[in-house]
Amino acid sequence: MSVGHVARALEEAGVPTVTIMTRAFAHRSTEMMIPRSLVVQHPMGHCLGAPFDIERHHEILDASFDLLETATTAGTIVEFGKRYRAGRS
Repeated sequence: MSVGHVARALEEAGVPTVTIMTRAFAHRSTEMMIPRSLVVQHPMGHCLGAPFDIERHHEILDASFDLLETATTAGTIVEFGKRYRAGRS
């Protein structure tokens, strides 16, 4: 929950944010009025993907930057469409 508080504080200071969260916490985005959220279908602790899965890390960061540029309303929530893939190295 502290991530939502930090995101709101940064936004109030003029710094735009995107919060990346697992689907298990997606409902918190609305409850906490987080400005922009990217929801991933990954296990907790692996929001960017499996360790060493550099390709997936880049995909999620690219999706986050896209959301930052395209969101037009506060509270925008976007789902990252790809599922977690384990065992990448």
